[in-house]
Amino acid sequence: MDKKLIALFCGLSAASIWGGMYVVSKVVLEVIPPFALLTLRLALGFLSLAIVILFRKTRAPITRREFWQSLLVGIVGYGISLGFQFTGTKLSTASNGSLITSATPAFVLLFAFLLLREKITMRQTLALIVSTIGVLAVIDPRTAQLSPSLFLGNTLLFFAGLTWALYSVLVRKVARNIDLLTSSAVMLLGGIPSSALLGFYEVNSQGIGAITLGIVGGILFLGIISTAVAMFLWNYAFKELPAALASLTFFAQPVVGTLLGWLFLDEKITPLFLFGGVLIGMGILISTRDS
Repeated sequence: MDKKLIALFCGLSAASIWGGMYVVSKVVLEVIPPFALLTLRLALGFLSLAIVILFRKTRAPITRREFWQSLLVGIVGYGISLGFQFTGTKLSTASNGSLITSATPAFVLLFAFLLLREKITMRQTLALIVSTIGVLAVIDPRTAQLSPSLFLGNTLLFFAGLTWALYSVLVRKVARNIDLLTSSAVMLLGGIPSSALLGFYEVNSQGIGAITLGIVGGILFLGIISTAVAMFLWNYAFKELPAALASLTFFAQPVVGTLLGWLFLDEKITPLFLFGGVLIGMGILISTRDS
């Protein structure tokens, strides 16, 4: 299979996993506070990648400079961006989060131009516009709430999208000549200090609910599949694809999330959702012709 298609599949797979994460997270967050859960996710993700690194046949060590570069990128993505996302969603609404962070691919286009000198072509711009209209149809902006009381939460969600775009472009910049598996593991380490600090505070103030076998399974899924596997796939997509194309795979997240919500949570699928899904697919196809 063509390397570009493999990378495109990886990006779509990562975003699809994150779309499905909503159903599992909704159950686990009833028992474990958000930042405590994020700490578990990052720690399990790091351990999973570390085990793979330990047992693979070929070793590809990174230099001290590459280690610190990867760690700093991880701080941006997992320490700052996910922190903004969790806090912003708590102070705002999930629908606002979907709407505001849908601007992430546009920010990727900007950072790719500024940091990587990737040209912004008319085809890329058209692809972004078509896909963005599609994702707006999927999440339906009429469900958003823009009251003054949600201003702080909405602002944090805006910065969550902005910093995730920065993280994604920095992955492409830093990981070009580094072993991606090792670099991805180090990046996950970057998010643990801040999330662990906030998680410790949450556990002390709120406590933890009853841990059942289902909750343990949910934690393992979130840590191994949606963190270790999905984050590596996302990083691979941005390492191998032009940032503008890789960023459009982000739009698979709300599509899969809505489909799983329909399957497991009795949420409705509207004709507008189907129309939006078609537009997102068209946007990705348009962008692939330019890469």
